[in-house]
Formats: sequence, structure tokens, C-alpha cells
Amino acid sequence: MSDDHNLLRHNAAVTRPRRETLNGHRSINLWFTGLSGSGKSTLAHAVEERLHLMGCRTYVFDGDNVRHGLCRDLGFGLPERKENLRRIAEMVKLFLDAGVISLTAFISPLENDRAMAREIIGAENVIEIFCNCPLEICEQRDVKGLYKKARAGEIKNYTGISSPYERPSHPDLDIDTGTLTLQECVSMIINELRERWVILK
Repeated sequence: MSDDHNLLRHNAAVTRPRRETLNGHRSINLWFTGLSGSGKSTLAHAVEERLHLMGCRTYVFDGDNVRHGLCRDLGFGLPERKENLRRIAEMVKLFLDAGVISLTAFISPLENDRAMAREIIGAENVIEIFCNCPLEICEQRDVKGLYKKARAGEIKNYTGISSPYERPSHPDLDIDTGTLTLQECVSMIINELRERWVILK
């Protein structure tokens, strides 16, 4: 039985707008989605590096890192992937309130699950970035050797091979991470942040 009815939300004196003013930028979430090997984590960390050098407060939620701690009890079936994203979305809400630019790099394969995360975070707080890289290029990269194992049947529920990936229907940014250079991809995202008045530099 839930005890939620006994909980009261505390309204802090230090608010998100005050934190954003102190930081010198708005808080926002950059949600990177795409196949394994599409460059999500690489791009998220490169964008964070650029923002950090610009004096912005940032944090990257990387899929693998999160599964070493917060979500270590979850597997990779679709229901568990959904719960994984729900937990991350709730964390992102806290970081938004803290005035931080958060970058989330998760395969997040299903449109419904991404919609759930967007609803939790707030659509106005999310920039969905589709790392658009063909499966064959992702397999060629195969940094972790996981595609090879998935093809051999050694890994079950592997996205793009034995588990589905639904391309975003209307991403905020559709970036060709298969052919563009890393710096070109970073510049596209920085420009988007400037156009949205998230950063002013």
C-alpha cells in the first residue's frame, strides 16, 4: 500500500529561475536517442565539454554508467527498459530544477517510452536528438563487440537485431552521425541551444 497521501511537496525558497540566473543559462535536457554505436555517448560528452568550456553547468547521464548504479537491478527486456527511462526522466526533473543542462544518452528504442519520458520531464524542457546512423555503420563500429555477439545469438533483446528500434517521428534534431564529423554534430547542437536562448554566449 502506498503512503503517497502522507507526502507533502516542499516549496523551496531557492527556485529554478534563481538558479538559472546564477548559472547564466537556462536548464534544459538534451535527450540523445539512436542505435548502439550511433554516437550518442560520444556526442553527449563532446557537447558537455564544449558547454563546460563556455562556463555552463552540465551533467551527462550515460546508459552504461546509470546501469552500474541507479538501475543496476534492471534487465534489458522492454518493460525493464521502460522503467530504466522512467527513473532517468525523474532524475532529469531534479537536475532541471537545479538549473543544470542535462544530457541523456540512451538507446530508448520505443516511441511510447520516449513520449513517457518527455511527459515526465515536460515537453518544453526536452530537446530530442536523433543520432541517425545506419545499422550497417553501427555494426562496423561495434566498439563493444556486442553486435557480433547478438548476431551469434549470444545476447538476447539486442536493439536493432533481436529487439526493435522505432525511429523518432519528429525529433527536434535529426543528426547524421554516420557521415558528419563529431565537431559538426556538436556545432549543430550548440547552435540549437543558442536559437532557443538556453545559452547566450
